[in-house]
Amino acid sequence: MPGPDASFANQRKPLGLKHCETLMKKLLQIAQRAALSLAFALPFAVQAQDQLDTTTVTGASSPPPVRTPQPAPTPPPVVEPTLPPEPAPPIDIVNEVSALKTGTPLLDIPRSLTVFSDERIEEQGITSLGEIIDYTPGVNTTQGEGHRDAIVFRGVRSTADFYVDGVRDDVQYYRPLYNVERVEILRGPSALHFGRGGTGGVLNRVMKKPVIGEEFGAYQISGDTFGAALGEFDYNQSLYREGSSIGEGGKAIVTPEPWAAFRVNAFAEYLNNHRDFFEGERFGVNPTVAFDLGPDTRLDISYEWNDHERFIDRGIPTGPNGRPVSALNGVVFGDPDQNVSSLESHLARIDLNHRFSDTWKGRVTAFYGDYDKSFQNFYASDYNQAANEVTIDGYVDHTKRSNLVFSGDLIGEFDTFNIGHKVIVGGEYIDTSSDQNRFNSFWDTSQADTEVFTASNFRLNGGSAINTAGQRATNSFSTDLADDTRVGVETVSAYVQDEIALHRMLDLVVGARYDRFDIDVLNAANGERRSRTDEEISPRLGVIVKPWEEVSLYSSYSESFLPRSGEQFANINGDNNALDPNTYSNLEYGIKWDIKPDLSLTLAYFQGEESSPQVSDGDSSTLDIIDTETSGFEAQLVGKVTDWWYIAPGYTYLDSEQVDSGGPTGLRARELPEHSASIWNRFRINDRLGFGLGAVYQDESFIDNGNTAVLPSYTRLDAAIYYQLSERLLLQVNFENLTDKEYYPNSHSNHQVTVGRPFNAAISIKGTF
Repeated sequence: MPGPDASFANQRKPLGLKHCETLMKKLLQIAQRAALSLAFALPFAVQAQDQLDTTTVTGASSPPPVRTPQPAPTPPPVVEPTLPPEPAPPIDIVNEVSALKTGTPLLDIPRSLTVFSDERIEEQGITSLGEIIDYTPGVNTTQGEGHRDAIVFRGVRSTADFYVDGVRDDVQYYRPLYNVERVEILRGPSALHFGRGGTGGVLNRVMKKPVIGEEFGAYQISGDTFGAALGEFDYNQSLYREGSSIGEGGKAIVTPEPWAAFRVNAFAEYLNNHRDFFEGERFGVNPTVAFDLGPDTRLDISYEWNDHERFIDRGIPTGPNGRPVSALNGVVFGDPDQNVSSLESHLARIDLNHRFSDTWKGRVTAFYGDYDKSFQNFYASDYNQAANEVTIDGYVDHTKRSNLVFSGDLIGEFDTFNIGHKVIVGGEYIDTSSDQNRFNSFWDTSQADTEVFTASNFRLNGGSAINTAGQRATNSFSTDLADDTRVGVETVSAYVQDEIALHRMLDLVVGARYDRFDIDVLNAANGERRSRTDEEISPRLGVIVKPWEEVSLYSSYSESFLPRSGEQFANINGDNNALDPNTYSNLEYGIKWDIKPDLSLTLAYFQGEESSPQVSDGDSSTLDIIDTETSGFEAQLVGKVTDWWYIAPGYTYLDSEQVDSGGPTGLRARELPEHSASIWNRFRINDRLGFGLGAVYQDESFIDNGNTAVLPSYTRLDAAIYYQLSERLLLQVNFENLTDKEYYPNSHSNHQVTVGRPFNAAISIKGTF
């Protein structure tokens, strides 16, 4: 365990990886300088470039450059190069959700959801899941203690309801987007498709995969006014073999036939922002290969390596009025050397897809993930405004986790007595091993895990500073052991769902999932072992009425559950071990209208309920059932209003009430704004020039369960400018917080409130080859 002067960076990786990182750091510095230089130099070269170009400029104002297939590198006979494809729409209009596996059109899915294509992610200059959530109705961000993605799905906090191509990705870290094809955010309990968790919704990342029969490459370099830099690379290469076809006169001719493809995505990022001490580095590479094993069979093999390190900033405290202390906006209540989080992960995946007939297909997936996550931090845990004093707490936490997942499903379409069926039958096995240990900070002055310092001009240096008594206070992260557990989890699941077409105007969705959840926990500190088995059946029911082909009216009911061990297996103790899981239910009504093929509207009203058994006043023989009821309304419009105007507005109204055995308490769920809204517009001026304009509004919300501390409401304006320098080169500038608004987007608790970023501009050069 590292002591107060230890650094995670000094204990990290083999020499080869260090050399790799050194090289990538240099590339980042070059990328940042190149982006800024090109941003100023390239516009002056456009006129000369146009005179030299022999091809017609296409792509208009679309942020993502057009990927142009290249001729196959095959020996004679020579294959004539194909012409570049027609320009793609500025933003792809996605019509199905990969996470649900059945390929059902969005119009026929009885639930509220949002899909972000990689085109829209690039267009808005998005580099994190939190920025996607800002523009998604029904969900909002929470701080995640400065070291992880954390989302509030319709009032339910989650750090584990994340998936990659439908496979669980529950370790706490910030997920990159360099290899993402699209991001899918589903609202409402989702146990049928995802098992335990998914209580308020799930977020699924669909990864980029090899494209057999095409060759293309793309790159991006960018830098912003904070000093951050990003470089991304994407390359796809097909493999060909000799094939044959019949030419003129019945003669056989040899033609190249694609049978496999290799694709590699990579990124390097240097992190920086407006807060003192904040910096970080992220690296990742994801090679994948795909094989056509026959006309109906495809095999995909993928490996991904991630290496992330960043400063942890837990924000500022709240004052006596329950609001953030704006006078402390410029103070970081952490140690510049020790507030650090690191992650190294190795992820491997094999997908085998086979089509048995025109109506039946199947898939088998094997996934293995190995994660090594560490974070240590100091943060403000209390604040005395009258005395100008802040209480500093801290801890170090290490998690080593491995996930082994086998899943398979069979999807078929058939008719019985003129009634159509689309059936999915599947199963899943998950074996998780998670070793977790945590040490509290231990101050030599207070002989406790907290110490008091002057709030203004606060600074820790290597874990030491002068406290309010004038003493030099130092600490250790190796004295006070708070947790040391070894967790083993096995989950076995089976599910079935049938989408039934009862009539041209009436569809019924019926399904259920069985989960067996076994957990074994060893407290390594005292040798105590606990185990528990939960078996749950989670139903789903949906009704869809389609009075017109482009309109659907739906209602749905779904359930999910979360074992008492929690989403990170950290809540097993003597009392909790005896309690049943928390259960969640959702009743939703909605309207979906495809106004035209590339413009759709969704309106949804929902009522959700969480039921949580709790030990009453420390008496394990008596239970209280705490129910939290949340209801709300969501509206979103997505698509092209005209050929030159893309729009994506969203609005959410949320209400909640906590109910226990004594009746309503009148308290509202934490971090649940009553009103929130967002809008993104992209306008095309001509074939070269376009711009984007967006806004995010969030109503005030409570930071704590007692409703004593408040996050103020705010409105933030964003914008972008796109200029197509040539057919293969795009200049893009994204502006965040145009009005330089002071705001606080989220928090973790009363005295850990995130300070929003001021005005910032990011300049990007994007190209294809």
